[in-house]
Amino acid sequence: METHSTTTSKIDRFVVWLSRYWLFVINFLLAILVIAPITAPLFMKLGWNIPGRTIYGIYSFLCHQLPERSYFLFGPKISYSLSEIQPVWPFSNDATILRQFIGNESFGWKIAWSDRMVSMFASLWIFAILWSSLKGKIKPLPFWGLLTLFLPLIIDGTTHLISDFAGLGLGFRDTNSWLLSISNNAFPSSFYSGDAWGSFNAWMRLMTGVLFGFGTVWYTFPLLNEMFKNFLEEIKIKQKYQTIYRDEKMRLLQLDVETKPEDINSISKASEQ
Repeated sequence: METHSTTTSKIDRFVVWLSRYWLFVINFLLAILVIAPITAPLFMKLGWNIPGRTIYGIYSFLCHQLPERSYFLFGPKISYSLSEIQPVWPFSNDATILRQFIGNESFGWKIAWSDRMVSMFASLWIFAILWSSLKGKIKPLPFWGLLTLFLPLIIDGTTHLISDFAGLGLGFRDTNSWLLSISNNAFPSSFYSGDAWGSFNAWMRLMTGVLFGFGTVWYTFPLLNEMFKNFLEEIKIKQKYQTIYRDEKMRLLQLDVETKPEDINSISKASEQ
């Protein structure tokens, strides 16, 4: 019985701690999630191939890591088109082959996840930090608002996926001829085609990722804040009744000890009558 009481007490203490510091915990985990893939190109630049490739390997389970849709560090450009990558890597439109290109000394080294993932989770971390200083001052985002902010990402991601079925570099999102017609060719050709920095596709992945992070924090964090407040309140009530129970138990035990034998006999005779 004592073991169960001790276990419960430890669980309560953990819940109280988490309820007070949940925001710090989430921001800390997001910081690791965002910074780790940036250290991969740093490690490669320093010649620390094993830790660098280890990070690329871990994040390959979270992201396609296509080089034409990734940012590069320590090179002349922040991103490269498919036509720039293919000459220095086995010429292929196969995503499973292209994703293995992590960069080199002349290109620089790619961040361990794609530009869309960078914008999604970096913005999630930034807005989480901002919310830390504004919590209680902003009304929660309604669910329809969350869907509205997610919709551009869903549309952009889905159309990219459908386009890639034609082959990387060959789909309708690679040429964006539909956009050229709508805008009456008002922008440079580099804006319409490909995925490199400054292109329509790159801008869409950046902006829809930011909307995702913004919507997630605005909708989820007020709910989490309210949930942890309720946890604290429930534990306070629980501890209050535990104290009342303990005090009443001690009072009854004390009363039992103080009861004289003759009082017990008189009570017993009275009950028999």
